[in-house]
Amino acid sequence: MLNTLDLVAHGPVIPVIVIHRLEDAVPMAQALVDGGVKVLEVTLRTPIALQCMEAIAKAVPGAILGAGTVRNRADAQAAKDAGCVFAVSPGYTSEVGRACRDIGLPLLPGTATGSEVMQANADGYLFLKFFPAMQAGGIPMLKALAGPFTDVVFCPTGGITLETAPQFLALPNVKVCGGSWLTPTDAVAAKDWGRITLLAKEASALKRG
Repeated sequence: MLNTLDLVAHGPVIPVIVIHRLEDAVPMAQALVDGGVKVLEVTLRTPIALQCMEAIAKAVPGAILGAGTVRNRADAQAAKDAGCVFAVSPGYTSEVGRACRDIGLPLLPGTATGSEVMQANADGYLFLKFFPAMQAGGIPMLKALAGPFTDVVFCPTGGITLETAPQFLALPNVKVCGGSWLTPTDAVAAKDWGRITLLAKEASALKRG
């Protein structure tokens, strides 16, 4: 079974993807993979999200597919059934952690406070999503969390851009960033997959601290 920390080896950015048209799923995923971004988080924020995951899992073998916005046991099971190999949650409860462990679906749990970090740690999670990154305190908050949580590393997500990602990646307790800038709404609407490949290449070239 995949260890979520293994995802870090595939690049510095995990795109956070919201798909509104099923026909966009495969070409969008392929465009990202072609640009060197293999780890894809497709969020459960639209009615067709699970269908999109199934399509990507079948048609884009280079993708390491995860489900975002996993909030409960039903979400976790549906994501695994759709072909996802990891899950990402916007927050953390022991219930969602237990649900993912029960079905063998590695989880990147969402946290925003010290208490949430402690709860996730108590359940065995040391690689955490920090969400929503900018609204929850951004770089100053991550620096503050580094003090008491020396053994915890983060994937900050939410409001990060190509311009600000290097500042996050420079932090010792940040291993990778989540970002929605790789799949801009206007590029997807225009089916400009070439632009998405270029954005993926830019993201892949970012350096960690």
